[in-house]
Amino acid sequence: MKYYLIAGEASGDLHGSNLIRQIRQLDTAADIRCWGGDLMEEAGATVVKHYRDLAFMGFIEVVMNLRTILKNLEICKQDISAWKPDVLVLIDYPGFNIRIAEWAKQQGIKVVYYISPQVWAWKEGRVKKIRAAVDKMLVILPFEQEFYRKWNYAVEYVGHPLIEAVKAAQDAPRAPRFSDKPVIALLPGSRKQEVKEKLPVMLSMARYFPEYQFVMAQAPSLDDAFIQPFTAAYPNVSVVKGMTYQLLLQAEAALVTSGTATLETALFGVPEVVCYKGSPVSYFFAKRLIKVKYISLVNLIMDKPVVTELIQHDLTEANLLKELTLILKDEQRKQQMKADYAQLWTMLGEGNASRKAAAAIVAMVKGA
Repeated sequence: MKYYLIAGEASGDLHGSNLIRQIRQLDTAADIRCWGGDLMEEAGATVVKHYRDLAFMGFIEVVMNLRTILKNLEICKQDISAWKPDVLVLIDYPGFNIRIAEWAKQQGIKVVYYISPQVWAWKEGRVKKIRAAVDKMLVILPFEQEFYRKWNYAVEYVGHPLIEAVKAAQDAPRAPRFSDKPVIALLPGSRKQEVKEKLPVMLSMARYFPEYQFVMAQAPSLDDAFIQPFTAAYPNVSVVKGMTYQLLLQAEAALVTSGTATLETALFGVPEVVCYKGSPVSYFFAKRLIKVKYISLVNLIMDKPVVTELIQHDLTEANLLKELTLILKDEQRKQQMKADYAQLWTMLGEGNASRKAAAAIVAMVKGA
């Protein structure tokens, strides 16, 4: 059978790669083509376009790159039409993937959505489009089933794929220590637009904690020439690539951009401060559209402020220094956070999300 997957970000590449491995185990004749990244390619898929060419963040950035986005949509449709897959599997990345889903449905292609768009956070009306265009929705957050139920849309909860990814990293051989000093991890994100806004404030903490080594996880989408000017002034800052999980296994604390990384950090048991800052115009619109109480997945799933979120104007050097000091020095704060993290593990399932998702997709393709 022929499977066509579309992921537009680093997290989608990770989850897509695990899904591909499971599909190939269940369907040994699987032929897989995708939009994704290095991990999906390593798992055995043919990559048509890399996610580094697809990641545009915020309202202004999308408008500025609208011509490229529309061109990519057309390229994608043409490639799908020419390849004629038995199923189209969409992984998050809603601005692009919902449009592809609507088109694919018109072409009579079976459509599966794995990892729901965050329609519960904003643009709730998109559920109508999703319900009309997507044959099967596989969700990974515990509260999403109930959310979709109120829209009369039956979805399947498979658990969160990060559980299996983190377990695998914990069981793997450990990397050598990044430093003789205790380590603080910096996870500033994978998009240049967001890194420009947040990284200078995050890096400023290195001046206050010379006894720590700050180690930044550089995303594959960011080149050295872009990162080096930010880090050059800090002797106790180093950069690693492709080693985020090894970094979290060594970190005593972490400063993390919003998104999947906040959940990864929590699952590794690392005390964290969530940092978010976008362009002023993008934030202006987002503030008026987003309905949820929190921006980090940790707080959203737990439905309480487990980790501190410093958002936009609150992300200042003084505020970040206060919060980082707390999670490094306040034993009660650290223990409470770790107790909440343990509860988070329980809520997210036993860790077979990729297998369950693959089984649902293969069964659908084969008509079971």
